[in-house]
Amino acid sequence: MYLTEEDILRIAAYVGLSAAEFEKRHVYRTKNLRRLRVPRHANCSFLRDGGCSIHEVKPLQCASFPYWPELLISPRAWHETGKRCPGIGKGALVNIEVAKKAAGEMMLAHRGLYG
Repeated sequence: MYLTEEDILRIAAYVGLSAAEFEKRHVYRTKNLRRLRVPRHANCSFLRDGGCSIHEVKPLQCASFPYWPELLISPRAWHETGKRCPGIGKGALVNIEVAKKAAGEMMLAHRGLYG
């Protein structure tokens, strides 16, 4: 999961750590991107049996899923993701403008990913 600076500050406060300590323990940083470190035994260090342990302050990338730009522009990618995501294709339809807005927020927040 990619993180914004705001994600780091928000999650650090939620788990009771300084931003620096949270980053030391949980973040891998490159020149342009910040990512949550992923433990070998799990998809996310904050994923528990009961779900996301930081759900209230989850990163923008998690909050905007599945409305990521790369999924919205590719019917094939959307379909493939739907095989793993229990919410895609179920429930009430989401207005395309809502999905586009979420994708736009991702693109602005993660310019290093989306050029």
